This record gives sequence, C-alpha cells and structure tokens, in this order.
Amino acid sequence: MATNFTEDIGPMAYPIKMVSQEVVEHMLGWNIPEEHQDLVHEHWRNFPAVSKYWHFGLAFIYTLLMLASMTGNGIVIWIFSTSKSLRSPSNMFVINLAIFDFMMMLEMPLLVLNSFHQRLLGYQLGCDIYAVLGSLSGIGGAITNAVIAFDRYKTISSPLDGRLNHTQAALLILFTWVWATPFSFLPAFRVWGKYVPEGFLTTCSFDFLTEDEDTRVFVMCIFVWSYVIPMCCICYFYSKLFSAVRLHERMLKEQAKKMNVKSLAANKDDSGKSVEIRIAKVAFTIFFLFVCAWTPYAFVAMTGAFGDRSILTPVATMIPAVCAKVVSCLDPWVYAINHPRYRAELQKRVPWMGVREADPDNTSNVSGATAQTQNPAEA
Repeated sequence: MATNFTEDIGPMAYPIKMVSQEVVEHMLGWNIPEEHQDLVHEHWRNFPAVSKYWHFGLAFIYTLLMLASMTGNGIVIWIFSTSKSLRSPSNMFVINLAIFDFMMMLEMPLLVLNSFHQRLLGYQLGCDIYAVLGSLSGIGGAITNAVIAFDRYKTISSPLDGRLNHTQAALLILFTWVWATPFSFLPAFRVWGKYVPEGFLTTCSFDFLTEDEDTRVFVMCIFVWSYVIPMCCICYFYSKLFSAVRLHERMLKEQAKKMNVKSLAANKDDSGKSVEIRIAKVAFTIFFLFVCAWTPYAFVAMTGAFGDRSILTPVATMIPAVCAKVVSCLDPWVYAINHPRYRAELQKRVPWMGVREADPDNTSNVSGATAQTQNPAEA
C-alpha cells in the first residue's frame, strides 16, 4: 500500500518531506549502477546521501569560480604574452602559473554537470579525466611557485649576473611539466595508485582510503613530491632572498652615513631594485595562497591514510577542493593588484576594470631626471 505523505503534514510540506525521505532512505553511492559500485569506497557508504541542494549549491559556487578563473587567468595569459614590456624571462613563470590555474578551471564544468546528476558522469573514465586535470594543475602550480621563488632570489641577490635568460626560463618551465607528470598519470593508468570519487562522489582524487601498504606508500610519496619538496624549496629561497634584501638595505644605510645623506633611494638602480622587491612580495603572497590551498588537501590525504578517518565526512573532504579552486582564481588578481607594469597594461587594454597606474617607464625617467637635478656634479 502506498504511503500518503500528505495526510499528517499537509500538501504544502510534501516537497520538504520528499527531500527528507531521500536523505534518510539512501546512503552515499545509492544512485551508481551495480557494475560501477566498486568506485565507491566503503568509507563513504557509512554516510547518508547528500541532499541535492548541497549539490546545486556547490555547482553554483563552482560556476562563479569558473568565470572568475577564466577571466583572471585568461587576461594574465593574454597580457603577459602579448605585451613587449612584460616579455621577460621572469614573467614567463607568471604565464606558466596562469596556465596551470587555467587548467584547473577546465575540470569545473565536469563538477557542475556531475552535481546536477548527483553522481559521476563517465564513471571511471570521467573520474580519471577530472583527477588528471586537478593533479597536473595542483602539482604543476606548486613547483612553479618554487621556481618563481628561485627566480626572485637570483634576480634580487645578483641583479647583474643572476638573471635568468629566456632559454633557462624555458627549461625551468619544461621542468615544471615534467615534475607534475608522473604522479598525475601513474594513477590514471593504474601503474601506481588510482583515482577514486571523494566527498560528494562528484569529484575525484587519488585513493588515500584503501588499507594496504601500496596505497600508504603512494600517499606518502605524493605528499613529499607535490607538497613537502616545493614547500621546502620555497621556504629556502625566500629565506635567502630576505637575507639578501636585509644585507642590501644595511649596505645602503652605511653608505648613506658615509655620504651624510638620509637615504640613497633616489638612485635609479635602487629604484629598480625596489620594484623587484615589490614583485617578490607578490610571489610570497602567492606562496601563502598555495599553502592555504593545498595544506587542507595534504591534511585530508594523510589523515585518510594514517589517521582517524571518522573525521573525514563528505562535507569536510569537499572543503579542500573548494579552497584549491578559490586560490587558482585569486592568483591572477594578486598580480593585477601588485605588478606595476601589468597594472599599466590593464589600464590601457581593459579600461572598464577601472585600474589606475602611472606608466612605469615614465616614472623611472622622472626619477632619474630628479636624481640628476639634485646631484648636478654627477651629471
């Protein structure tokens, strides 16, 4: 006999009760066909099915992030690759980071479609495609941040002979792609590890829940490869960079005392160096964003492999995924706010954004002329 949902709470509450009934009666993975049930780890079967409104809300968030990423990273790639004043070896790494971030945007439409279907489309193949895009962009972005830190250190500590040329920059960019490739494709081809659904079962990542030695070794290796090594490199190069900056400032103060002046900041070379330091601060900000993006993922993976899995609820494991996407959208805007030449190009090419920045070349010329006026004996 069919149950009458309206007899006790009235017809207007029928939709609410239907949603409640859906959540209570079904567990995660209920809507995946029998032949693909092996995709769902037993850990997720212990949780009630996520309400469709959670799925729709996540799809809405990802749609906004997709538009922000497409706009921000698209503009970065366009302006940095077509502007002569920005075609420096150092800025090649900026373009590379934007490409990795843009690649992460490519998986967002898959999540939106999965959310509306409340399951993975394409099952294992769809899972592999989604996870490969996320892994390439995540690991590639991590090592690119390390390369940016190395470049900033070389440029600021040795401004005359430490700058990388275009060939060296291209080789380092190739290195970032080679670095990101192994742990992105090995799980996809089942050589080592595998990609499985996570959280709401609409996104995928590498398997960190299977209880065997091979999985635990894989999780530990990818943790070291994609998180610990880039983090150590970034910390090392930034510490060396700030040591070089402090040494330079100390030398300037000592020289200023000898010359009986307050500051040597009017010097043209020092003005150029201050711009480099400003860019280094931008790179450090992006490093901070990288930490915010991937530390939650690292925590979830290590907890799943070695810790208390009871805290890994579907919602808790979706938070790191959203953090990673948010940071990939913020990276280009950090450069838009802080890079003077980029802001000048934005003002010329995209005036509707309302960016106001003086031309750096004209500013440098004025500073140089001012310095010569104040020191006529040096002219």
